[in-house]
Amino acid sequence: MSSHHIVRDEQEPALLIANGERCSDELLGQLLEWSPVVVVLDRAIWRVLDLGIKVDVLLGDFDPAANGDPLDLDLIRHRQYPLEVVHTPDQNKTDLEKGIEYLMARGHSAVNIVWATGRRADHSITNMTNIVRYKDQIKLVIHDDYSRIFPLVNTFEKWYEAGTPLSLIPVGTVDGVVTSGLKYNLHDERLTLGHRTGSSNEAAQDGFVRISARSGDLLIMECWD
Repeated sequence: MSSHHIVRDEQEPALLIANGERCSDELLGQLLEWSPVVVVLDRAIWRVLDLGIKVDVLLGDFDPAANGDPLDLDLIRHRQYPLEVVHTPDQNKTDLEKGIEYLMARGHSAVNIVWATGRRADHSITNMTNIVRYKDQIKLVIHDDYSRIFPLVNTFEKWYEAGTPLSLIPVGTVDGVVTSGLKYNLHDERLTLGHRTGSSNEAAQDGFVRISARSGDLLIMECWD
């Protein structure tokens, strides 16, 4: 896969590659095309290097693998040079959180995230729900081959084709959810994870969908099969 170095602009979304299920080469290539920087989390580096992707930053706690083998940073540097290696041993944060905070500290305003879903369910749930804590600081979007996931910030409005699947997933409890343009609209209602969600809704017709909430953290998921 070719290098991502087409632009160098912190206003373009950086790309953060986690260690979950690999997405299609087509999706990865689309995201790489305009990414000014690529950050890879921990042991995903081997899979990324095997794809021939130019990596800027390797970040993680670099704990030994399950078999006790340490991460061979010398070999990684031999395969990818130059490479910034950022050791983040804080066990109170996930590698994805550390990657987001690294990019925020360097002035990036938006980040696309891939390989953050699939494989281990605990990692997938944590990655999807933890992005809400940064919603007022940086624009974050998780991509995979079946969905595009991002937190609601203030009021969301976008044009969709009729029948486009949209799910509204609360992280905890979300009050005052109001929607328009959906097949099943909500009118100042409460959503609570594990009790009532807005899963598998859809755009009612070609046109704008509008979503807002009075309080709480809501994930919007654009989905397809």
